[in-house]
Amino acid sequence: MIAILVVAAFFAGMGVLGLASPAALVRPFGIQVAGPHARTEVRAVYGGFGIAVAGLLVVAAFDDGIRRGAVIAVAVALAGMATGRLIGRIFDRPATFYPIWFYFWVELVLAAVLWFAA
Repeated sequence: MIAILVVAAFFAGMGVLGLASPAALVRPFGIQVAGPHARTEVRAVYGGFGIAVAGLLVVAAFDDGIRRGAVIAVAVALAGMATGRLIGRIFDRPATFYPIWFYFWVELVLAAVLWFAA
């Protein structure tokens, strides 16, 4: 249960930052958030999704009925994000560890944590 709540806290942090300050969230990736459409998109994808996943994981931590399915689904989503970064390595070749490889490892570790907590 603790492992699931730790991952939930990660998603909650991402979600809150995405809602409160979309430009700050994507700045390390060199993404410019110009205009209301771009800010709304970051708020939706990073903010709203992050808060929703955090909420799902908190419920799953305390509800045996949904725990396994919810936790595996989020683990697979995290593994998919890490896989996207590997594909980016093939096509774009990010040269520095941060932010791409840092988040690759965060996503991979959190996916493993959830997988084994399921």
